[in-house]
Amino acid sequence: MEFAWNESEEAYRAELHEVLSTLPADWWESYAPHGPSSPRLMEHARRFNARLAERDLIVRHWPREYGGCDASAWQQIIISEEMWSIGEPRSSLYLGTNWAGPAIMKFGTEAQKRRYLRAIAAGELLWCQGFSEPEAGTDLGNMKTRAEPDDDGYVVNGSKIWTSYAARADVMFLLARVGGKGKGGVSCFIVPMDTPGLEVRPIPGVHSRHDFHEIFFSDARLPADALLGEEGNGWQIVQAIIHYERIGAGRYEKAARALAHVVDVLKARGEFDDPVVRADCAAALAAVEAARLQTYLVIDGRAKDKAPGAETYLARWAMIQADHAVANLSSTYLPDLLVDGADGHLRAQFNSAITAGIAAGAAEVQLNMISGRHLGLPRGA
Repeated sequence: MEFAWNESEEAYRAELHEVLSTLPADWWESYAPHGPSSPRLMEHARRFNARLAERDLIVRHWPREYGGCDASAWQQIIISEEMWSIGEPRSSLYLGTNWAGPAIMKFGTEAQKRRYLRAIAAGELLWCQGFSEPEAGTDLGNMKTRAEPDDDGYVVNGSKIWTSYAARADVMFLLARVGGKGKGGVSCFIVPMDTPGLEVRPIPGVHSRHDFHEIFFSDARLPADALLGEEGNGWQIVQAIIHYERIGAGRYEKAARALAHVVDVLKARGEFDDPVVRADCAAALAAVEAARLQTYLVIDGRAKDKAPGAETYLARWAMIQADHAVANLSSTYLPDLLVDGADGHLRAQFNSAITAGIAAGAAEVQLNMISGRHLGLPRGA
């Protein structure tokens, strides 16, 4: 695997830097600390995404027939790295470009492609996922939310939990049970968030009031064309698309930037010459770079059309460790900067580290997948 960027990739990164320079001067203090799913940031994201769309910077990795440029997976990770380095100002747009859009291309009807793909490419839609349930976190085969067929479509009842972005999202990627038990009874739906019978409630937490939500469906009616693909193939859709979303893409850049800031502050305070401090900073840097390289292995496989394997879960696990390493460093040596208003940069990274082991698949689940599916280890008693 080549560890150098080519000329076109460097030019792409430079163009992204130019757009990022238009962010408000008070970005870190006023927006980033609240997280990508905060109402304030999500509303700002709509304006920012429109600027990206004007420069054709949103879906370059898509096929040309859907408005892209057939760019490589490496250009996809470049935009992810640049956005995460500044706190992901696109909000949940990446769910549309990296997850929903490709799923609609692969499984959607022509009408669905016309309705959603152009809007995603224009930066007009923010997405959320309706996957986890109170009694079915990562075990999607155990989900209880049902979509009962009727003459005009489907009637949905049930609930989802731990959903990011739900309060301000436009559209949800919903998994619900249409058939019988197990994964074969699960179907996928595209659901506008203003659907009658759909209610969103925030889940308060020490990290933020906006990161996670519960969603309740009470006789929510969906038209027949809300179904993506065929009934019962929801699990296949998820498996075909979710691996890239699960790794968190370039979010290690947020930890890397925060780490550099920690080092700068420690140097300014005259504390960086302490060998213990330097060793702890080096350990955090090693965690960040491990996450970067493990992610690059995933992207390399994607660029070569290889089926995803254990490296996807390893990348996600490494990402969590990087987030936690930098957050622990901040809380150990610079706790005074983590209070509200003291340092928006460090507060943003610290807040995101709290949820890092939950969002996009819990940390323990990644280890279970690695040990069970890929190492063949027996389940514990």
